[in-house]
Amino acid sequence: MAMHFIFSDKVVLLFDFWSVHSPAGIALSALVVLLLAVLYEGIKVGKAKLLHQVLVSLPTSISQQVIAETDWDSAGSDPPPVSRTHRRWYLCHFGQSLIHVIQVVIGYFIMLAVMSYNTWIFLGVVLGSALGYYLAYPLLRMV
Repeated sequence: MAMHFIFSDKVVLLFDFWSVHSPAGIALSALVVLLLAVLYEGIKVGKAKLLHQVLVSLPTSISQQVIAETDWDSAGSDPPPVSRTHRRWYLCHFGQSLIHVIQVVIGYFIMLAVMSYNTWIFLGVVLGSALGYYLAYPLLRMV
């Protein structure tokens, strides 16, 4: 395997079954990698928007609610619906964790594709990253 970038239409990407042997195949593979890079940028923005929505939707901080829950327990009366907020926070945190795992997996796939040292694949990643940034980051201003 060459340890420098080469212009070639023959490459094996990520898995043995993704073996490319033609110019049309390398163009399609570069397009797929470009779309993966766009998806990666979109997931980054989606994760940031989700975090912002979670933080805005929580009326008070979790620590203040834990203090209030302790006060209600010591008073001996029924506690307020604090557990619902905790449950919602944990569900949001779990969802963000899943999104993070998906983002990391896609990021490693992109990294491994670049490590094929095929210039066409590398250009697909760079263009996809630029296109994803261009399309996704204006959506952050809509928060």
